[in-house]
Amino acid sequence: MSQTVKNTKTQAKTANQGQFIFHKINYQLFILSIIVVAVGFLLMMGTEDIYSFTKITLAPLVVVAGFALGFVAILYKPKTKEK
Repeated sequence: MSQTVKNTKTQAKTANQGQFIFHKINYQLFILSIIVVAVGFLLMMGTEDIYSFTKITLAPLVVVAGFALGFVAILYKPKTKEK
């Protein structure tokens, strides 16, 4: 009985080795979210007037959208093909 349990645990360990936690699409979305956040901070850093539309409204919205995309990238679970 215990031999069967050990074999099952060993098979489960070897099946999980070498696999990533997330899928390729998750990493792509996460990289995209980092880029969007960086663009938002670059918009905030502009040389225009401190009270311009870009710095006060647009840049914070872009940063929040980037963080939201990062949240989606972590939680997104792609559909897998069943055999």
